[in-house]
Amino acid sequence: MNTRVAEELLRKGEPFADYQHNLKARFNTGAEANALQAGARVGVSHPHESAALHVTGTATYCDDIAELTGTLHCALGLSPVAAGKLLESDLAAVRAMPGVVRVFTASDIPGENNCGSVLHDDPILCDGEIRFLGQPVFAVVAETRDQARRAAALARTVLRTEAAEPVLTPRQAHEKQQYVVPPMHLARSASGKDEAGIRATIEKAPHRLTGSLDVGGQEQFYLEGQISYALPKEGGGMHIHCSTQHPSEMQFLVAHALGIQAHAVLVECRRMGGGFGGKESQSGQFACIAAMAARALNRPVKLRLDRDDDFMITGRRHGFWYEYDVGYDDAGHILGVTLQMVSHAGHSADLSAAVMTRAVCHFDNAYWLPEVAMHGFCGKTNTQSNTAFRGFGGPQGAICVEYILDSIARTLGKDALAVRRANFYGTSERNVTPYRQTVTDNIIDEVVDQLEVSSDYQARRAEVAAFNAGSGVLKKGLALTPVKFGISFNVKHLNQAGALVHVYVDGSILVNHGGTEMGQGLNTKVAQVVTHELGVNFARVRLSATDTSKVANTSATAASTGADLNGKAAQDAARQIRERLAANVAQRHGGKPEDVRFANEKVLVNGKQLDFSAVVADAYLDRVQLWSDGFYATPGLSWDAKTMHGRPFYYYAYGAAVSEVVVDTLTGEWKLLRADLLHDVGQSLNPAVDIGQVEGGFIQGMGWMTMEELAWHPKTGLLMTHAPSTYKIPTANDCPPVFNVKLFEGRNTEDAIHRSKAVGEPPLLLPFSVFFAIRDAIAAVGSGRVNPPLQAPATSEAILRAITTVQAG
Repeated sequence: MNTRVAEELLRKGEPFADYQHNLKARFNTGAEANALQAGARVGVSHPHESAALHVTGTATYCDDIAELTGTLHCALGLSPVAAGKLLESDLAAVRAMPGVVRVFTASDIPGENNCGSVLHDDPILCDGEIRFLGQPVFAVVAETRDQARRAAALARTVLRTEAAEPVLTPRQAHEKQQYVVPPMHLARSASGKDEAGIRATIEKAPHRLTGSLDVGGQEQFYLEGQISYALPKEGGGMHIHCSTQHPSEMQFLVAHALGIQAHAVLVECRRMGGGFGGKESQSGQFACIAAMAARALNRPVKLRLDRDDDFMITGRRHGFWYEYDVGYDDAGHILGVTLQMVSHAGHSADLSAAVMTRAVCHFDNAYWLPEVAMHGFCGKTNTQSNTAFRGFGGPQGAICVEYILDSIARTLGKDALAVRRANFYGTSERNVTPYRQTVTDNIIDEVVDQLEVSSDYQARRAEVAAFNAGSGVLKKGLALTPVKFGISFNVKHLNQAGALVHVYVDGSILVNHGGTEMGQGLNTKVAQVVTHELGVNFARVRLSATDTSKVANTSATAASTGADLNGKAAQDAARQIRERLAANVAQRHGGKPEDVRFANEKVLVNGKQLDFSAVVADAYLDRVQLWSDGFYATPGLSWDAKTMHGRPFYYYAYGAAVSEVVVDTLTGEWKLLRADLLHDVGQSLNPAVDIGQVEGGFIQGMGWMTMEELAWHPKTGLLMTHAPSTYKIPTANDCPPVFNVKLFEGRNTEDAIHRSKAVGEPPLLLPFSVFFAIRDAIAAVGSGRVNPPLQAPATSEAILRAITTVQAG
């Protein structure tokens, strides 16, 4: 919704929820229209709960919080070299800068100098060993942010270091056998073979394919950068406003850094201006530094990174390097595959182990692999420590099998879609993953069949071939790729959530849960779940900030589990209140509690229709508890990290995309002409929000696949692409002129919240179709059966290199 419409609604005093009717034309399916008519509050396209605040500029982010009197500002002095030793720091010049109150180093940290989320291998401030260019060495606290930044910039001249040669690529790290965590190995044979037997299968196969692939990383590029605002409280307590996806982790990291107990630290986050995984673990360093300074000075301290410093300090999506060996038959069936994956982990472990685990568990994507052996290595480099990013290793795993199948198809002279179909998982056989989970909810054939027809794939395939035959310079490409994405944290204990629901005497409702809102619509969906459970209008419900003093020991809002976990927890809390109200109203008016119905702001009991507010007021007079806590833990999960076997995922989300591109073979420039997406979200909680997530995930993933290039100086280790001027993300101009997005109609076979499915991460794999459409266009330069050596991101330079190779035969 645009600002003009929002302001008009506000001027008229029209309820914002009434804007809903304008969404129906685009998002309502027949099922949604029926749900609306029946008074349902889930399954309908309700606007984002903060939409009016967003478009009118009144939504409060961390930097918008009114600063308390005496607030100081912090900036960080960064290492000028990528590897070596910190010999000494002559900080007198820094302290003498105007406005500087104090300069902090590692020795000033009262507790543990660590912000590592899993291993204790990530110092808050440099402790002598320099790990990457941009590593925080000291923190400057000054009266203003500008004064702090000017003083911190002296780091280039006041730090004396002994430089060493940096390791900058995963391949270099692998050659040195330098890893942040031990290697991972997974082998599975449908016929019981060991890895030697799997290799023998490949050697004996009718056809064999070997090769390698490089896929780059990706900057999260959230609109709101990293920020923490620390407020010291009485008795040594600390209140931190932090832009983070994981308030509980921030709470524990700060407690450890300050040497105090967790109950003394309160972390609060009302909303983030984007996260995409970059604020899951890496917001901890800045929360710890702000809290340390606030405690030492007993004054509020705000630390907000400049965009360049954010790039230089924080990590991003792991880049991967692959080597594969595949055996296949005349139809393109994969008979056996061995794979080596090396990720670009950076200087510390961070979440690299979990990212690699998910990559291993998503290499299969939508395909049955009878014989497979995988080896995952997390390369330790002298760069920023890479971290979570939307998809969390899943896209990095799946892209490789898609590359393999695309290459097999070209070698055999077949349409890539036919080869993909030949390898799809079955429903009653050929349905066990390499990690031994049985795929019981497979709908990939249905999704692909539907999209193939709706996108007119076969006719367009012929049209592309005809165009290419008559065009010498411009070449078109077309590709259809599928998605199967596992949903759950691949660490079992993280799959839990809590919520609080308060019903006040006037009938208004306040909800608090452990998830964080970063623009994805989590709070909107949770509010819809509560309104549905209590049969009330959306306007009755308010969501409060995520707060570690309300719901404790929460998991990160990540792994696409936000609505699954927190929605179920809020439903549990609301249902308890509803049952208490039903028992009370039945006692007052007769009938059975189980026959009481809550819908459309009314409570139906024993033939009577009562207002919800009146029922609540009566319950209060009868001393009925009008608040409740809720809890949910995902059932049926198991995982053995040593064998890499188990059931790490509660269910799978599916999808498919068709993309058509045109490539200029003289310059390597390209354009996405049309994209058709069909994505499975089960029984959608909010179709408008879900379609927005699919659209956004597609464009973001397209950026990763085609234009977002990270480059480090090969000698100094300086990240050269550390600002919007040198790092390109997609814009509105990169969206295709024809963009057809539809939700697959179905419901989750598992008891997820209202039989919906997660939607945050899976759509990011849909733009694989863009990459392979570009590869298809490049192949048309030659015989069409050649495999262009295209790497990701497929920048214009990479495309031109691949074209040159194809032209050279």
